[in-house]
Amino acid sequence: MTINLRAARIHAAAVLALCLLAPAAAVARQDEPPGAALPAALSDFDAYVERVRETFEVPGIAVAVVKDGEVVLARGYGVRELGRDAPVDPDTLFAIASISKGFTATALSILADEGKLDLDDRVIDHLPWFRMADPYVTHEMRIRDLLAHRSGLGLGAGDLLYWPGTDYTTREVAQRLKDVPLAGAFRGRYAYDNILYGVAQLVVEDVSGMPLEAFLRTRIFQPLGMDAVRFNSDALRPGDNVASGHARADFKALVPAPRLSWANVSGAGGLYANVLDMSRWMQVHLAGGLIRGAGDGAERLVSEQRQQAMWSVVTPIPVRKPSVPELEAARPNFMGYGEGWQLSDYRGEKLVWHTGGWPGMVSRMTLVPEEGLGVIVLTNAELGGAFNAVTLRVLDAYLDAPRTDWSAAYAAALAKSQSDSDEDWARHEASRDAASEPSLPRRAYAGTYRDPWYGDVVVESARDGLRLRFTRTSALVGTLEHWQHDTFIVRWDQRWLNADAFVSFALDPDGEVREVRMEAVSPLTDFSFDFHDLRLVPVGPEPTRG
Repeated sequence: MTINLRAARIHAAAVLALCLLAPAAAVARQDEPPGAALPAALSDFDAYVERVRETFEVPGIAVAVVKDGEVVLARGYGVRELGRDAPVDPDTLFAIASISKGFTATALSILADEGKLDLDDRVIDHLPWFRMADPYVTHEMRIRDLLAHRSGLGLGAGDLLYWPGTDYTTREVAQRLKDVPLAGAFRGRYAYDNILYGVAQLVVEDVSGMPLEAFLRTRIFQPLGMDAVRFNSDALRPGDNVASGHARADFKALVPAPRLSWANVSGAGGLYANVLDMSRWMQVHLAGGLIRGAGDGAERLVSEQRQQAMWSVVTPIPVRKPSVPELEAARPNFMGYGEGWQLSDYRGEKLVWHTGGWPGMVSRMTLVPEEGLGVIVLTNAELGGAFNAVTLRVLDAYLDAPRTDWSAAYAAALAKSQSDSDEDWARHEASRDAASEPSLPRRAYAGTYRDPWYGDVVVESARDGLRLRFTRTSALVGTLEHWQHDTFIVRWDQRWLNADAFVSFALDPDGEVREVRMEAVSPLTDFSFDFHDLRLVPVGPEPTRG
């Protein structure tokens, strides 16, 4: 999953409560190198990060900065979990989510350097069973295409196969791609996906002969000294210094989010890491693939050729006007996606970066290769404005750019997204015929409905109405509330999901349910809830319970 701007109103009372729980004095520092002076523009950096935490109501943030091969800053701010005293420090683990994609891409580059594969190999050369919905795309899909978001799949297509956590295996998720509809031309445009990184994971495993976890550990983590990295939440150990994610139930109250696992598509976003280990990751890439500290016989993680290929645009991304004028200075001249990395520019400098979004945690890693500069910001809340405001403050300091209040700028963008969401809901309410009744008795909508790629969704009769359940996703269980005519809204029991959806039943001429379609109620719902791609048809009565 990547970041969308999840919104919530900023209440003064909530900000005050956050400050009391995580006081500004709670700043944990790593022993930074002697003489590693920060630019004068960052003299108030600690206070700035605390203001960002307050503005966006983030319980905890960890930040590290690498400059010219040295870690010049590594600090933690706030707490790992609201209501608890344990502070965030540079050793605190966070889910880095889609920043993991760079590790999967690097694993493929290592194998390419060893001559075990080529990024232009067809996927079916390594995974003969691989299928997309279109035979031509199946035949022509190259390994590079798995990494570049240009497959013809729609935004986040297939994410419900593992989001917010299912019992499918990695192979089963990949095999279901044959039924995930394409939304555009092959290599025609950029559309971010996660599911093809699960396929890339399987290519690594097939070619290397070992699980992705073992490959990353032996070929990347151990050589770089990234000893604290955990492959997934399942790999967290008792006593680990780990942050808890926080989400806004119903886009309002901040609550701890459950710790989920992407065990069936870990290549897209499974890793947990701290800012110290991520500093080592930034150092090796800023050094062109050389592992630091190897002396004259410097060891390479990847060849310079492969490292630069990962940082070259494969898929152009349209540059859009910022949502608010305050963000105009951050608007890039170009954007693109390489192999596991986002590419753009900022104030005339090329940026190589990626964000990550997870239930209750979002993050950003940014490299400025020509300046030897890297910034990693990890947070345990869901607002991307926080990591952007911190990142751009650091970049401005090193690029001698005008001082800008990025916290205020991203707060304005947050307010705009909330306003847009409120207007969207007002349009729904204005169009609603609240006096309408369903065409059928409530119990007639009960039954098992099947989508070709997801599987079965069950509507069950309950004493208090209808209940909806995704059979492979334990978190997706909720109550159907009548909206109008034959459309209901499913209100999920897990309110932190922020993913309530319209559920519309289409009837045939005989008054039988022909098809069920779904779409998220709020435009703020994360795109990984790709309900709109489901085509649910009845396959039988509701299952008997007992």
